[in-house]
Amino acid sequence: MAADDIKATTDAAGLAALISRAAGDAGDKKRGPPPVEKWNPPFCGDIDMEIRADGTWFYMGTPIGRAPLVRLFSTVLRKDEDGKTYLVTPVEKVGVRVVDAPFIATEMNAGEQAGEPLLTFRTNVGDVIEAGADHPLRFVIQGENSELKPYLHVRGRLEALVSRAVMYELVERGETLDIDGIRMFCLRSGGRTFPVMPADELDALSR
Repeated sequence: MAADDIKATTDAAGLAALISRAAGDAGDKKRGPPPVEKWNPPFCGDIDMEIRADGTWFYMGTPIGRAPLVRLFSTVLRKDEDGKTYLVTPVEKVGVRVVDAPFIATEMNAGEQAGEPLLTFRTNVGDVIEAGADHPLRFVIQGENSELKPYLHVRGRLEALVSRAVMYELVERGETLDIDGIRMFCLRSGGRTFPVMPADELDALSR
């Protein structure tokens, strides 16, 4: 490993130790994320950390290969009203770059609850999220090829991009429903209906 890589790994570990101490994380995996929305520490500048579109975390240009480190960082992420994403502890707030969404939904389970469809997702950092009123799905059509990109609310203003493989599973669960007089391709989960796009637009994309 190059000297710069060693330095980056050491610095990332030091940053993780600071976050762990400040957030009061005792390593208990059963505990939920720290209450970052309640903290109001001073802004201490940006750090050279980036979350790429595929969910890979980089620090000082080097991928963070240790999953426990990434999970720890993910618990203190917060997106503020300014649209920027930060690592937040009770004592400081530092800015990080996010190319698309900070998390990736990598698995989905389609089940039922009280006779209604329930879609449960697992993210790349271990969050398990049931899509519904508290965790809505939203859909974006993007690019020249009209690429469908589903996003799942995780917490605060943070979302997970649904991976392409899971997106295909998701679309298979869709159905056409009448929404305000318009035939919409929709998904249902947790007692909520999430419109994806007008059914005629979907038909056009499928040709």
